[in-house]
Amino acid sequence: MPSLPNRPPTIAFIGAGSIGFTRGLIKDLCSVPELSGIALRLMDIDPRNLEMVATLVRRDLAANGVTATILQTTDQAEAVTGADYVITTFRIGGLPAFATDIDIPLRYGVDQCVGDTICAGGIMYHQRNAPVFLRLCADIKALAAPGCLLLNYANPMAMNTWLCNEIGGVRTIGLCHGVQGAHWQITGVIERWARQSGLIAPEATLHRREVDVVAAGLNHQTWFIQVGWRGRDMIKQLPELFAAHPEYSRTEKVRIDVLRRFGYYSTESNGHLSEYLPWYRKRPEDINRWIDLSSWINGETGGYLRLCTEGRNWFEHDYPQWLAAPAPVFDPAKRSEEHGSYIIEALETGRTYRGHFNVVNRGHITNLPDGCVVEIPGYVDRTGLHSPTVGALPLGCAATCSASVRVQELAMRAAATGDADLLKLAMLHDPLVGAVCDPEEVWQLADEMLVAQSAWLPQYAAEIPQAKARLAAHERAGTRVNLRETKGAARQHTRNVSEMALAKAESRANAAAADKGKMTRNTAQA
Repeated sequence: MPSLPNRPPTIAFIGAGSIGFTRGLIKDLCSVPELSGIALRLMDIDPRNLEMVATLVRRDLAANGVTATILQTTDQAEAVTGADYVITTFRIGGLPAFATDIDIPLRYGVDQCVGDTICAGGIMYHQRNAPVFLRLCADIKALAAPGCLLLNYANPMAMNTWLCNEIGGVRTIGLCHGVQGAHWQITGVIERWARQSGLIAPEATLHRREVDVVAAGLNHQTWFIQVGWRGRDMIKQLPELFAAHPEYSRTEKVRIDVLRRFGYYSTESNGHLSEYLPWYRKRPEDINRWIDLSSWINGETGGYLRLCTEGRNWFEHDYPQWLAAPAPVFDPAKRSEEHGSYIIEALETGRTYRGHFNVVNRGHITNLPDGCVVEIPGYVDRTGLHSPTVGALPLGCAATCSASVRVQELAMRAAATGDADLLKLAMLHDPLVGAVCDPEEVWQLADEMLVAQSAWLPQYAAEIPQAKARLAAHERAGTRVNLRETKGAARQHTRNVSEMALAKAESRANAAAADKGKMTRNTAQA
């Protein structure tokens, strides 16, 4: 809900040490004239990260003559007190925990590209997030302004958003840029076809606003069920257009195969999509024929972990140069496509904003369960966020989403209660884990991950000693399942600072990016 009349809104960033999201979203917000004077609360548990980001933000605001106020704190309760909006961008356990999300499942044959949505890594990521989100929800209910809206960017998006709405009791909207990215891809293949067909001039370009789409499903498993351009229904042409594209035919093999078989294009990247399905990553010898290593997001083993590690290391190394560089110019015409600032602008000013958001399913998608979190179209104005009824997904798309949504539900309820049996059932039913592992392997995988991540799993305090005892008993009896000594089918070297210094522009762009899906090796992004 909007803030009180004549009072600029107060916005709390929880996990403000996330350089790409925090600095970028503040730039977007402060590019809106009506939001001049907003109160920013920057909170992170890491004082050093927080200080570096807050210093850059203060420099950016001063350089642009913005009068926003900043409170910098490591105290979550202080940050949310009186807040109208809370934005979450944290990763509980940071890179050390993330490494176990990738490396431990790999020993059981589960080869993930990202590991932050479902699969073994995404399931455990949510277990770490849940206690923090529930504490945050309690603080919001006790201390924030009435009607405070939680805007969540943290993955696993659907599980986190489901938990906060149902268990935490705080209205939460999940925000992701996956639909926008795929919308641009669809626009690109239509543009190429339209040029070749003489429907537009050879040098003409299309903006994604010119291609009408409706996407619906689950976050990272959302499907473009309507695509239109100049009154033409383009859905049936998309398989041909993507297969003929000189880049996507090489980099999006999984997505194009799914498009060909299902009839609908998925919002998520080649690497991401491949780890939510049971078909493309279950045999190590087959993985490389489905992926492309020009960019991590096309399927590289542990690709996102590598890129995040490189980005964080470079930011810390290069920080003096960031301070010395000119501040970015706050320009309304150069805002990013991240939804957060537009939602707050719409609620505060009444300007209508349309997008695709993660919301609680209340009959919006009729063949997915009510109460789960779905990604669907919506619009925002001063009266709130409004989501239309989409109806039923195409049956193939619904079948894939139905498998994932039950994994999400099992994992979310396990995380809320510390129930290790539910956690193991979530992993057992995960499409890729189930395609690779037998039940005993799943049980030992879950035990091993509980033990490795015990520092971030307070809800499992009673379960973790039992998990340790079971693993030790298997070792003594010689009944431990066989593990694989592997780096994965497509693991790439994580560069050190000296190696990254050979491509400074690329390294700086990676460290600054909120959407790291645009990053490719040896290519500096603007």
